[in-house]
Amino acid sequence: MNYLWAFMILTGVVFAVFHGTLPAVTQAALDSAKEAVTLCITMMGVMSFWVGLMRIAEKTGIIAGLSRRLAPVLHFLFPDIPKNHPANKYIATNMIANVFGLGWAATPAGLKAMEALAELEKERGNEAYQECGESRYGFSLVTTFSIFRTPSLLP
Repeated sequence: MNYLWAFMILTGVVFAVFHGTLPAVTQAALDSAKEAVTLCITMMGVMSFWVGLMRIAEKTGIIAGLSRRLAPVLHFLFPDIPKNHPANKYIATNMIANVFGLGWAATPAGLKAMEALAELEKERGNEAYQECGESRYGFSLVTTFSIFRTPSLLP
């Protein structure tokens, strides 16, 4: 894949040299870099805000209470995850954040859930734990299709 990107960039630069538009390509690259830095700073601020809000909800016990209420749903969706496994907490946090429309705050919890599910596969002795196990596959489907985000999408 790296060779493909290198080829595309090199082809664009060679094309710009032959057509005399190299200064425009250079200016576009610098403008894009500036926009990328601005986007990263904006995303960092928004992520910090929402993740901080979720941490406050976690410290006050809101997440624990809602996680207990979600336990039957989690057990139905993921029957092969033990009841007291840390993955349940991360999956519940992800779903709660999505229900409240906090997609930015759901991402870190989703990543932690995937890591916890990978560890569970590793503990079980699954040789293909680095690949997507059944629980990780199901969790990916649930989060990708935003099943638990539906209430926040209603007017």
